[in-house]
Amino acid sequence: MTSDSPVDLTAFVKTYDVRGLVGSQLTPEVVEAFGAAFADEIAATSPDASEIVVGHDMRDSSPEFAAAFGRGATARGADVTLLGLCSTDETYFASGSRNAPAAMFTASHNPATYNGIKFSRAGAQGISLDTGLASIRDRAAEFLSSGVPSVDEPGTVTPFDALPSYAAYLRQLVDLSSIRPIKIVVDAGNGMGGLTVPAVLGTAAGLPELPIEVIPLYFELDGTFPNHEANPLEPKNLVDLQKAVVEHGADLGLAFDGDADRCFVVDEKGEAVTPSAVAAIVAVREIARVRAASPDESISVIHNLLTSRAVPETIEANGATPVRTRVGHSLIKDEMKATGAIFGGEHSAHYYFRDFWGADNGMLAALHTLAEFGSHDEPLSALAGRYTPYTASGEINSTVADIPAVYARVVEAFTGRGEFDELDGLTVSGSLENGEFYWFNVRPSNTEPLLRLNAEAATFAGMEKIRDEVLALIRA
Repeated sequence: MTSDSPVDLTAFVKTYDVRGLVGSQLTPEVVEAFGAAFADEIAATSPDASEIVVGHDMRDSSPEFAAAFGRGATARGADVTLLGLCSTDETYFASGSRNAPAAMFTASHNPATYNGIKFSRAGAQGISLDTGLASIRDRAAEFLSSGVPSVDEPGTVTPFDALPSYAAYLRQLVDLSSIRPIKIVVDAGNGMGGLTVPAVLGTAAGLPELPIEVIPLYFELDGTFPNHEANPLEPKNLVDLQKAVVEHGADLGLAFDGDADRCFVVDEKGEAVTPSAVAAIVAVREIARVRAASPDESISVIHNLLTSRAVPETIEANGATPVRTRVGHSLIKDEMKATGAIFGGEHSAHYYFRDFWGADNGMLAALHTLAEFGSHDEPLSALAGRYTPYTASGEINSTVADIPAVYARVVEAFTGRGEFDELDGLTVSGSLENGEFYWFNVRPSNTEPLLRLNAEAATFAGMEKIRDEVLALIRA
């Protein structure tokens, strides 16, 4: 295989994964080159590894791409374990439990015209541009130009259904068998949650029935996303779930993104529960669990710098050490390993678990939320309210041509009024005239010409004041 018109791989190999347009950027030929490149990268950095786990989501292009990737990898001598249809965290499970590197074909919440690849090293360890993805990209470019040479002993392809063992493992981590009977609505957004939810929360994988009535919404696997985008971070994509929760008198609602590695929660009133509140709830449970098993262990919990101030306060109040990090799943996986943290939470509803090889798993966060809620009589709005004492703006995007100029305006306006740090973008924290705390962060997107603003204050009025002032500076 050679390419007469070389594709610019730098255009769609992002910081943490591959994400591009099907047909013009991602083609079977390009994907085959990535398969060969990944096999060579693994052989170079982990000589004892021969197996590569490959999974894919429900997008129309995904099965063909997974097969093409397998051709490239086996040509270079790797043995491919083909999971078929699965969620991203299912590939992490396979990578962790089999101690094998993995590739997952998905574009997560992006529209149907996109696809992509998420790579992991053995043990579900992330790969970013700084930790091997740049090398994979460059090797793939060479193979596209010169062709993929086959080794003397090509690898094999073996199918494997990881779903039953994945579901059983999650049930083992969080026991829901004794919670009170609850009714929930789940919006799978026509994504992979339509496959994993019946297995984990139901009996589709042969597990015992739980005291949970699941009302399914858009469980049909359909990579064209006919009902709404599978991106619950956008409020418009939660509307159907919010209505259904109220109409059915459900206790709560869950919404998964396209590859089902992120989970969003809605309370009984149809109001969104912030990912920060979910992170705090899970952190309390994980701290208590680890302390019960190992009373003298020093416990760390990760949160990225965009989570609510309530998250580190909750971690500290429960006797653990909060570790503040930059945004990004591969980076946080590295931090989970480096710090030995038991749990990590992000504002974007990515949740990471030491018991899940440090990888993120939205389903596992959902199980913890259900377990905590189902162990008490109070409504979810009351439970979540205890962990939502402050007001956040949510992420606000602005198209910005000159980011350094914006930073200069912000620094000038807030010099003498707040403290600055540049862990990730620019964060300013301080007090308003009435003594109320605030913080805000402005950071450029890794993938688009956007500047993202997140702000929080003790009250809505305080948040609104700081949000509007910073937005005016950004959009001046």
